[in-house]
Amino acid sequence: MSSSEEDYGQDNFSDESEDYAPVKKVAAKGKAPAKAAAKPKATASGSKTTATKKKAATKKKVESEVESDGDDGMDMDDDEPAEISRNSVASTSKATAAAKKKSASETYTKLTQLEHILKRPDSYIGSVETITQAMWTYDSETKRMVHREVKYVPGFFKIVDEILVNAADNKINDASMDSLKVNIDVEAGTISVYNNGRGIPIEIHSKEKMYIPELIFGHLLSSSNYDDDEKKLTGGRNGYGAKLANIYSHEFTVETADKNSSQKYKQTWTDNMSKCGKAKITKNSKGEEYTRITFRPDLKRFGMDTIDDDTVGLLKKRVYDMSGTVKDVKVFLNDERLKIKNFKQYVDMYVTSVQEEVAEKSGGAAQIKPAVVYEQISPRWEVAYALSDGNFQHVAFANSIATTKGGTHVTYIADQIAKNLIASVAKKNKGAAVKPAQIKNHMWLFVNALIENPTFDSQTKETLTLPSNKFGSKPLLSEDFFKKVQKSGIVDNVLNWAKFKADQQIKKTDGTKRSRLLGLSKLSDANNAGTKRGKDCTLILTEGDSAKALAVAGLGVVGRDNFGVFPLRGKLLNVREARHDQIMKNEEIQNIKKIMGLQHNKDYTDTTTLRYGRLMIMTDQDHDGSHIKGLLINFLDHFYPSLLKIPEFLVEFVTPIVRVRKGKQVKDFFTIPEYEQWLEDTPDARKWESKYYKGLGTSTAEDAQGYFSKMEKHMIPFSTTQDGDRELFELAFSKKKADERKDWLRNFKPGTFLDHRLQEIPYSEFINKELILFSMADNIRSIPSVADGLKPGQRKVIWGCFKRKIKKEIKVAQLVGYISEHSAYHHGETSLASTIINLAQDYVGANNLALLKPSGQFGTRETGGKDAAAPRYLFTTTKPITRMVYHPADDPLLKYLKDDDIPIEPEWYMPILPMVLINGAEGIGTGWSTNLPPYNPADIVANIRRMMNGEEMVPMVPWWRGFKGEIKLIGKGKYEICGVAKRTSDTTIEITELPIHKWTQTFKTELEAMITGEKIAKDKKDEDKENEKEDKKKDKAKPKDGLIKDFKEHHDNLNVLFEVIMDAKDLEKAEEKGLIEFFGLSAKMSTTNMMLFDFDGKIKKYDSAEEVIEDFYPMRLAYYQKRKDFLAGEVETALTKLQNQIRFIKMIIDKKLGVNNRKKADIVAELRKLEFTPFPKATKKAPRPLGDEEAEEEAEEEDEDEEAGAVSDFDYLLGMAIYSLTREKIEKLNQQARDKEEELMAMLKRSPKDLWNADLDKFMQEWENDCIDFESKAKDGKGGKRKVQKTLRTRKSIGTGKRDDDDDFFVPIKANGAKKKAPEPKKPAAKAASSKAKKEESDDDDDFGAMEVEEKKILPKRRAPVKKPIIDEDDDDEDLDGEYGDLLVAKPAPKPAASKAKAKEKEPAVVEIDDDSDPPAKPAARKPAAGAKKVAVGNAKKKKADADDDDAESDAPPLPPAKRKAAAKKPPKDESDSEIEIVQPSKAKGKAPAKRKSPLISEGDSEDETSKPAAKKTKQTAMTDFLPKAPQPRKISKSMKPASPPKKKTVAKTYDDDDDDEDEVVVRGAGRRTAARAATKAYVEIDSEDGGDGDDSMFVDDD
Repeated sequence: MSSSEEDYGQDNFSDESEDYAPVKKVAAKGKAPAKAAAKPKATASGSKTTATKKKAATKKKVESEVESDGDDGMDMDDDEPAEISRNSVASTSKATAAAKKKSASETYTKLTQLEHILKRPDSYIGSVETITQAMWTYDSETKRMVHREVKYVPGFFKIVDEILVNAADNKINDASMDSLKVNIDVEAGTISVYNNGRGIPIEIHSKEKMYIPELIFGHLLSSSNYDDDEKKLTGGRNGYGAKLANIYSHEFTVETADKNSSQKYKQTWTDNMSKCGKAKITKNSKGEEYTRITFRPDLKRFGMDTIDDDTVGLLKKRVYDMSGTVKDVKVFLNDERLKIKNFKQYVDMYVTSVQEEVAEKSGGAAQIKPAVVYEQISPRWEVAYALSDGNFQHVAFANSIATTKGGTHVTYIADQIAKNLIASVAKKNKGAAVKPAQIKNHMWLFVNALIENPTFDSQTKETLTLPSNKFGSKPLLSEDFFKKVQKSGIVDNVLNWAKFKADQQIKKTDGTKRSRLLGLSKLSDANNAGTKRGKDCTLILTEGDSAKALAVAGLGVVGRDNFGVFPLRGKLLNVREARHDQIMKNEEIQNIKKIMGLQHNKDYTDTTTLRYGRLMIMTDQDHDGSHIKGLLINFLDHFYPSLLKIPEFLVEFVTPIVRVRKGKQVKDFFTIPEYEQWLEDTPDARKWESKYYKGLGTSTAEDAQGYFSKMEKHMIPFSTTQDGDRELFELAFSKKKADERKDWLRNFKPGTFLDHRLQEIPYSEFINKELILFSMADNIRSIPSVADGLKPGQRKVIWGCFKRKIKKEIKVAQLVGYISEHSAYHHGETSLASTIINLAQDYVGANNLALLKPSGQFGTRETGGKDAAAPRYLFTTTKPITRMVYHPADDPLLKYLKDDDIPIEPEWYMPILPMVLINGAEGIGTGWSTNLPPYNPADIVANIRRMMNGEEMVPMVPWWRGFKGEIKLIGKGKYEICGVAKRTSDTTIEITELPIHKWTQTFKTELEAMITGEKIAKDKKDEDKENEKEDKKKDKAKPKDGLIKDFKEHHDNLNVLFEVIMDAKDLEKAEEKGLIEFFGLSAKMSTTNMMLFDFDGKIKKYDSAEEVIEDFYPMRLAYYQKRKDFLAGEVETALTKLQNQIRFIKMIIDKKLGVNNRKKADIVAELRKLEFTPFPKATKKAPRPLGDEEAEEEAEEEDEDEEAGAVSDFDYLLGMAIYSLTREKIEKLNQQARDKEEELMAMLKRSPKDLWNADLDKFMQEWENDCIDFESKAKDGKGGKRKVQKTLRTRKSIGTGKRDDDDDFFVPIKANGAKKKAPEPKKPAAKAASSKAKKEESDDDDDFGAMEVEEKKILPKRRAPVKKPIIDEDDDDEDLDGEYGDLLVAKPAPKPAASKAKAKEKEPAVVEIDDDSDPPAKPAARKPAAGAKKVAVGNAKKKKADADDDDAESDAPPLPPAKRKAAAKKPPKDESDSEIEIVQPSKAKGKAPAKRKSPLISEGDSEDETSKPAAKKTKQTAMTDFLPKAPQPRKISKSMKPASPPKKKTVAKTYDDDDDDEDEVVVRGAGRRTAARAATKAYVEIDSEDGGDGDDSMFVDDD
């Protein structure tokens, strides 16, 4: 800016406003001569220059006065009187007058450049006023660097610095320079700087026609730094530098020696460079090269009389800077060589100085020297780091220029260190949030950089402004440097700061002692809380709102004055491991502080300052309740440890977990082991009523009042903290104690429990005997067993499916309810549904062998199973292979757990091979986690057989079914899982497989990022903020180029197929890098964390899959021996029974034993004398639930039976049917006994290995079938190949022509043809069928509605063989025949059904109705031929007593009803609960009476009944005649005799083991009664519970 512009800006602003009049200047007269002084040349005389100087100084003073007055005038109020001195008024008036007289030429002036530099020094050298600033300086007395307040003139310091920097720059231009000498003569006021580098060329400039030294030092804007295309590492830039020192000096002399011209040059300027002396040129005979600058600054221009001590200290400090920053140069100060030889020594000088200064302040105490981390990144960069005192400090140089305010070079280094430290700090930080700025506050950085063409914020060069991407080099610090920095103590300092900051913030949330708290609606505050009686008050913290209701109910006894209640939501935060922000945001912790009145970091000796004097914990008596107690104790110990030293401050409220009652006697038990001990010690324990209290919600209000009325019994105080207690809290809750916690859990002994009979509970007892139970339970829930590979939740699901004997599909939501009810599942139903879904998932990356069948959308590899449908839409069932793995023959050998004394799932199953290796396992518990990959079942079976043969096992590799990629072994226990990608053309790549657990949707997101170029930005780790700012503008105009152009998807739920399109060049680069690596198609996996519960219930680490097999093999072999022994025992028992029965019958026939008209007890006594083997009935001795009257009666009856001598021990003999006395029966029993004996011998001959091999053979066969099914699904999806592309087709494309022969062919109808014709009145059968269809629809609860398609039931041509029915009265079906009877007895194959043609002739209509619904409408019967017999087959719904064991409860569609040939008449309504079957009567005999099915006949009990077909049959029309006819023959597997002797009809009900539908065969005779009876001649045998005969026995009890 020119001088005229500056004057305009300062003086000419009076026209800005009409109402404003500027104050007139005082010294207007003195300004006129300045016009003449503005034009002298550089060669003007010294007197003129002096005059100009004086006038300029005068003008400066006057301007200051005018501006001051002007400001005062502007701030004055018109209405406010002001006292102004006469002199001031006179001065103002004169200035105004002078301003009016100035002409336009006088107003606008022009200065020369030299005059402008002298007039406006701020723009060139900085301020010429003395300032005081804290900065580093050199103390000559102590000879060390000190940081103190320094008074100096920045402008003076700058002109000296320019000469020093020029000398340092010469080292860059001439590497041979090795000396730099600086002399400061304070008395003479001169400064000399010498360097022995290359001299200045002594020759005439071709263009400027003067010597180059004169051009450089005597003329402005001359420099060698104007070529911006040249990369320079010097400090000079603008061409002022040394000329500024010349201008602000009385005398300035330059001396140089040029080796090339063999000349020496000396020239002197005086009077602020206004006078240029004549150059003196001499010969350089010695061939020297050097440059010396000697100058005497014009001190008066800087307001200085002499060079003061502070300024000398700063100048000496700059000389020391040169010794540290300029490499390989000897630096001399006042002819004394400095000891500093490099940058590292220079940094040590600072650190040592600080150490000595601290030692002096501490009275001479020895101080630890701060660690210095030094690294020379490159020849251009040297960096050192030390720990600061809490403020960011830096000593930085750019091309030897002292950038005292830092700049981009300092920021670049500091950001790298902060970014590296922020991760380390975040891992350990539990205090306030830490940002990079806070980390920088603890750094002291030293940076020495050589930067290409540096730019600065001003000529003073205090701040480097050049963006880091233009430095010319990248200073990337090494990992070793970062590690040393982390060990320097900065992390601890930052964490201490964060903790201090956190404490400040937490204090803001402190509670206070006040009588009323507002804003806590759930708090039931004590009336005396916060008052002078607050120390007597107790705050009850409850587990949830239901527990609060219990506590409030109890307060009805003790009152509300001294008791407050507050419910906790879930579990308290583990404050020992929580971050500060988590603690601040945690409402529970903040609420407890407010309610209690707690103050942070306060040391409590009593509770007088608190709102409550005591704190009581009221939680459930389960593992989670113990954990909540522990978390609350952990909170108090972490923040308020002094409170735990106050006696009886913390109290625990305990409730009974079991209560037993006998009459008015009541006993409470607070732990399960205590209750179990009582059961063993009490002989008549079964006569006591028991009730389990799962949680506080189980207790009633009356119970609560009982608890609080006997407060001293239920309130147990914790003892005060003892030595070692705090270490136990750390052990239980600190992450740092993970290894110690593992040892703690390893030493756990089953059966450990805390005895609640203690007077007070020591914290050590609580941690080691109660809290440890939660930790163990957490591990048990998270880590599977090596035995069956299942976690408890999964085991409950499998057990529930086996118990229910699911054969047909059942809705997952219904299965959840069943398992929750029967297996005592104590967690949320959502979690259980998720477990069921996970067990059924079979996509790639899920289960190799799904134990449940997925029917519906159970999740795909698209999102890793997260896309599964809701449980209410899903169906499942057990797969056949599941029961092969968990063999039913092993069920009786397992150890079953109990809950509420009710048997539930076993401790673990014993599969035929280690399932944990087939499906793998993942889980995180307390102290431990596990990660075990799956393996191929075929490999596992092969290794098991190798162990059987005594061979060594072959190492196995992880395997996932359906995975088409590659699994590589890259180290011991380490694998790399790679997908599949191949090039199909110059621009196309096909990706046909992804790594395991990289889901399709996730990879698609990555591909999209590669299209947009986001991935490129993520990979740029070295991109700094300056680059980002500069590149943002470019990015907006020009989008980033992506790595790929586009991609197409051709995959389905099972297979992956991405078609990626790229540029040919990019594709070649990708191939060079490797397609797998380029697309991220690899994942690492290790087998070093295979943790499992062993057979003893202890956590064990397995190093390999083979080690798992080694552990599994001996236990499984032992269980095969147990199975063999058990089955042999069962066969032997059956053989003994048969032998006793044969002997018994023979004695009856031979009349050696009489039973007629004798008491049963007498017969039993005689049988005992005759040494018949007794077989007592198996009775369950489960404890009775409280209030179960039926259970009480049964127990009394059982007791009476026991007292009577167990007369039922021989029911298997006395309950035999009367026809057992026949010859045929005796022969049959003899044959059965021989068969059993052969079976027993065959069983004894087989070894455990034989049994195991047989099971493995069956498993492998079923596994192959399962794999075929899986592969068929993949093939349906074209196996990852591109499908035939189709377009949308609707029903209109089918047309309305004739239907195809295919049964699945669909022919749509038009809208106007949708109406159906009304049934004709002559066809009442259709109406009857329709009414029944409606009824069935209303009775059906499943989602499919009533099915309109009916299925014909074909009557067998020949009578089926009579089979012995079995009555199953037990849900568990404990008899062998139900679970594994096929191992003992071979079942006969069913006979083929009658032909289709004959079946049609035996189909009279049957209508079945339930008693709970209205009977069907009475239709008109058509007249059949006289004397004709009608035979109909109907399909009735099965109705069972126990719905839990009925597979028909699932939501599978019901089977269609049988097709009707004749309508049924409406019978009279029966109010009973049985089913009534109405048979269409013949014309001759009229209406047949309704027959009730016998309730004694249970599922599976049947007897086939047939009769001769009628000669002629009348066919009637039914609703099913209008539907497509596709009758299928049915086989009748079993038959059943009706309850009462038949007269006019015989009902035979058949059951199929594999089907829940029942086939009823109704036979009506139109002839004589004798003919009907002849058709039903058969025997029926019904067994009792122990296998004996029932009501048809020939022996009847007397009672």
